[in-house]
Amino acid sequence: MIERQAVGNDLLRAAARLTRWASRHASFELPHAQARLLALVDELGPARVSALAQADHTSQPAMTTALQRLEADRLVHRVADPADARASLLSLTPRGRATLERVRAARLAALAPTLDALDDHDIARLRAAIEVMDDLLVRAVPTRKES
Repeated sequence: MIERQAVGNDLLRAAARLTRWASRHASFELPHAQARLLALVDELGPARVSALAQADHTSQPAMTTALQRLEADRLVHRVADPADARASLLSLTPRGRATLERVRAARLAALAPTLDALDDHDIARLRAAIEVMDDLLVRAVPTRKES
């Protein structure tokens, strides 16, 4: 069990470090926090402010403020929640999706020289590791119906 915990800690640390490194070395047009929030809205799909705040470990007022900035820039939009007319759901606009794709492309561009230096064996090892990570996420993340 201790070995699995060590592997889990190493996996989380490496994934977080790689993501932070790529973000620091990428050039894109919006603050990193806003780029991260766009990715969260994309991941969760149409979501309430409260769900986004919970997923981001922040307060609902702080999340509301951050989302208002994205709304003002026409990167996200609100629609009435069909399950509760008093609430709204936020999702990416086409402009928000295009912005997020540019952010992801910039992060990949930062990482590309390092990937290009790897041989085919190391690329295959990375592909296998990515498959394991994807399997972990499938097991860990509830489907939309469960959440």
